[in-house]
Amino acid sequence: MDAVQKEHDRLWKRSKSSNTLDCAQQIIDALQNARDAIAAEPTSATVSLAKLHNPVKGSFDAINASLKEIYGGHNKYTKVLDRLFKDKPLPSNEIDALSSHPALVHRAIYLHLLREGLFDVATTLHAESTAISSMLEEKAVLGARDESTAAPLGIDETESNRMQEQFTSMYHILYELRENHNLRPAISWARDHTKALEIRGSNLEFELCRLQYVKLFLAEMEDASEQESSTGPQRALKYAREEFQAFSGRYLLELRQLAGAMAFCSNLEESPYQSIFDNHTAWDEVVASFTREFCALMELSADSPLYIAATAGAIALPTLLKLQNIMQQKRTEWTTENELPVEIPLPPSYQFHSIFVCPVSKEQTTDQNPPMMMPCGHVIAQESLHRLSKGGKFKCPYCPSESHPRDAKKVFL
Repeated sequence: MDAVQKEHDRLWKRSKSSNTLDCAQQIIDALQNARDAIAAEPTSATVSLAKLHNPVKGSFDAINASLKEIYGGHNKYTKVLDRLFKDKPLPSNEIDALSSHPALVHRAIYLHLLREGLFDVATTLHAESTAISSMLEEKAVLGARDESTAAPLGIDETESNRMQEQFTSMYHILYELRENHNLRPAISWARDHTKALEIRGSNLEFELCRLQYVKLFLAEMEDASEQESSTGPQRALKYAREEFQAFSGRYLLELRQLAGAMAFCSNLEESPYQSIFDNHTAWDEVVASFTREFCALMELSADSPLYIAATAGAIALPTLLKLQNIMQQKRTEWTTENELPVEIPLPPSYQFHSIFVCPVSKEQTTDQNPPMMMPCGHVIAQESLHRLSKGGKFKCPYCPSESHPRDAKKVFL
């Protein structure tokens, strides 16, 4: 993979240093200037067009040279990929669960572009999808569809603009956090959404204010805006008196720790509070926390679903390819729906839904066969419950308690 990464970086560097767009803009500017000159003096058309020849030709030559270099790098990158994956079989496309739902795929791509801040590309995708949908509607090619012409991606223009505004605000705040270590925009946003964050049980506002306190505590003496005697701990104490009163009920222990650090301001490295003020990941943690809460209030996950699905698929692909080869060799098929015959080793961060295997039948529960909790607290599958009870009272298979099936409660995973 080192060769692939090296070639990828080289291709990326070439594409970034390319002057193709500048040359194209020079051609456009020259043509517009010539058009204006001819419009102002029609008799000078021949002279104006003659003057265009050399600049336009030079710009086109520069574009071709730049593109030739990029195409050469692209060919080398392709060859490296071919050498690395030449013996790897491609997955079969015989079963494509999303082939009949292109609108869902386009919607996932569109939302991913919005989440990544690529608003121009997202707007273009939305406009082109709308235009194509309208054209097909007029020609009656698709017939009945489950997506309306006005919102082919399931998101109308008003909703799209609203999401763009929200993500623009999010990226502005994240830029201030990452690049300038400026917490004020994030704190202001958190205070504007205090009630919604409290309903979620979020600690975001306190985390931001605590980090602001730490930042002030560790800052050097201010030069002009404060008195010369105003040190970092003094400014932090002033900030705490002004801002921490609202957190005294829920975060009293944390506030005591921050206040106790004042006594060790001259020797903070050897104090019990050193870990609070020497946290190298504090800014990364608050960025991740802010992104998670911001997306949660928009009813979105912290990470792009398209990215998660693509990454999980890439992790699972080798195992599924091996399974496919074994099934082809043995001429067998896997007939159980909604369940794989092998374990897919996804990392914990990619496991979103809990599963329950019935201890009696040794089968995984489903929506049709959900887990049921008996009064004694033990849980078995619904089919096992009916099989054991036979319509009457029965004894729990794991304890002496007896109960009736109607007393069992469905467990939601």
